[in-house]
Amino acid sequence: MEMRGVGEKERVCVTGAGGFVASWLVKFLLQKGYIVHGTVRDPCDKKNAHLKEFENAPENLQLFKADLLDYEGLCAAIAGCSGVFHVACPVPAGTVANPEVDMIEPAVVGTRNVLNTCLKAKAKRVVVVSSIAAVMNNPKWPKDHTMDEECWSDRDFCKTTKKYYSLAKTIAESEAFEYAKRGELDIVTVCPSNVIGTMLQPTINSSSLLLLSMLKDGHESLENKNRHLVDVRDVAEAIMLVFEKPEAKGRYICTSYAMKVQVFANKLKGMYPNYNHTKSFTEVDDSGKLSSEKLQDLGWKYRPLEESIVDSVTNYQERGFLLKE
Repeated sequence: MEMRGVGEKERVCVTGAGGFVASWLVKFLLQKGYIVHGTVRDPCDKKNAHLKEFENAPENLQLFKADLLDYEGLCAAIAGCSGVFHVACPVPAGTVANPEVDMIEPAVVGTRNVLNTCLKAKAKRVVVVSSIAAVMNNPKWPKDHTMDEECWSDRDFCKTTKKYYSLAKTIAESEAFEYAKRGELDIVTVCPSNVIGTMLQPTINSSSLLLLSMLKDGHESLENKNRHLVDVRDVAEAIMLVFEKPEAKGRYICTSYAMKVQVFANKLKGMYPNYNHTKSFTEVDDSGKLSSEKLQDLGWKYRPLEESIVDSVTNYQERGFLLKE
């Protein structure tokens, strides 16, 4: 079946265009000939300047000032777009003083605003970027069963354990599917795991801190949890794939590798022996397994982990986040 949009001047919108994943998505969409509307908080802010340097950006990229809670701004950005990629979501670092206001409301109300705007614009397909945070926090899921797209994080468990990012992502993604059930919009969601890889944006994002801190901070001890990893370029390609493949339906978990933190740390130490590595690890009960088989069946492929690590480290060094060995 032919992929739609290839080589055509199709107009699409990407929310939160200046972010880690969204920047790569914008770059790839422009390379494929799409006309891209990108929402950012301030089009003139230098942290969004990298978007204007992409191939085909001068003629095919338009940035719109719009916040997720700014319905009118979103309407202006999404007007005339046949496809919408809702990527924007707040990911605060550390603890949140008021999770209802700082995280849950922007994620849930923001998603609602985007989808209502998509209805108004008569968008043909909407891709909502969720997270494995909306999949994995489910104590009722059988431990010997691999988590797939049928598994949803338990809202009560997220509240009790104060996993507010998971709660926000779970509610927002669930709400998106309510629109789909009513037949109002053609919605597909992508749930990436911990995203690493080359940053195009000038400021460091929270998911990149995982790898950076393991090379830089010299932790005395870390919990030996399972880490599910995926390259940012592979995520952007997955998001495009589910948009362009008419047969794509429902949710898609997007993850490439799973390994214990200690195994990951040993791999980093083998590749970069002179950095400040973690000294010890404490064992924890963390046996959740994830499958991206559904996405791979659609045609998705991912790059080797070593490539992602090397490209990440080179990028951190070039940006001054990490000293060269």
